[in-house]
Formats: sequence, C-alpha cells, structure tokens
Amino acid sequence: MPEHSALPPCLLAFPGPLRDRLVAAVLSGEKVSTTGLLAEYEAEKEELPPVGERSVVIDSDGREVAVIELTEVRVLALGDVDLQHALDEGEGYTSVADWRAGHERFWHSEEMREALGDPEFTVDDTTVVVAERFRVVERLDGARPDGHG
Repeated sequence: MPEHSALPPCLLAFPGPLRDRLVAAVLSGEKVSTTGLLAEYEAEKEELPPVGERSVVIDSDGREVAVIELTEVRVLALGDVDLQHALDEGEGYTSVADWRAGHERFWHSEEMREALGDPEFTVDDTTVVVAERFRVVERLDGARPDGHG
C-alpha cells in the first residue's frame, strides 16, 4: 500500500457536518472544485499549491479517505467566480449568488475569523480567492474513483 502520510492534507472546511458533506461529495464525484481565500494561505504562510500536486482528503475523524490531484489553480477576485466553478463545488448550488451566500456564511463565521486572526474579517467582490479544480486519483476505502469496487 502506498504511503499517503507524505502527501499534504486536504482539509475541507472545519471538522464537523460541513466537512462530512464536502468529503462525501468528493468521494461521490460531485465535488471537483473548491475555493479558499488567498488570506488563508497568507495567514498560514503557505505557498499556493501547483497544478499536479496531490494531497490526501481527511474526514472529520482524521481518516485519510482519498488522494486528489490538482488540475487547475486560479487566483481571482471573488466577484469573478463563474457558474461552472460554483456548480462543480458539488454542494447543490444552482447560481453564483447561492454559492457566494453559502461561502460568505463560512468565511464570516467565528471559526474562520479566528483562523485568520481577524474578528472583523469580511469579503467583497474584490476579495482574492483561490479556485482549485481537482480529480480523485485514489479512494482509500478500496473503491475506484469511478465508484466501482
């Protein structure tokens, strides 16, 4: 079995119900994109991930559930996020406005503001985001990425 611990973790949201839904969407193939704040990378003093980088999706219980590979990384203003990206997040959004409202709730949450070290943090059309597209290359529960065992 390959060693996955050498790969960086992919932590979607914070542990709990939202992470569980996002991880399930990755495993089902519904979620093939995600969006983070450039401010998160800056707060954590992390470089943006390069296309081709592989990471391990971690569930709320800390289990490694899949290996994903980045196929696209775009840095853009929040106001420039397109419908296809919003749909590909696999969270059931049918418009950019719905997608943005959901993401603003998360980005304006107490947990996110604490993680960013800014209790007043807010986003607007000019906030810079990192839009990533990825593919599942290996499910660590034994199933193939196409859903077959």
